[in-house]
Amino acid sequence: MDMSIAALSVDMHQAQTMQALGLKTMEAALEMSSEGMADLLEIAGSLDPNLGQLVDVSA
Repeated sequence: MDMSIAALSVDMHQAQTMQALGLKTMEAALEMSSEGMADLLEIAGSLDPNLGQLVDVSA
C-alpha cells in the first residue's frame, strides 16, 4: 500500500468535503424541523383552549 502524498491529500480533502456536506444537510434538516415545530405550536395556540380538556371514556 504505497500511496503518494498527492493521493493521500486528495483522499483527505474528499473526506473533509463529504463531512462538510453531511453537516450542512443535518443543519438544513434541523432548521426545517424547528420551523415546522414553530408553525405547529402557533396553530395549536390559536385553537380553542377548552378542546381536549374532557375525554369521554365510556363506549
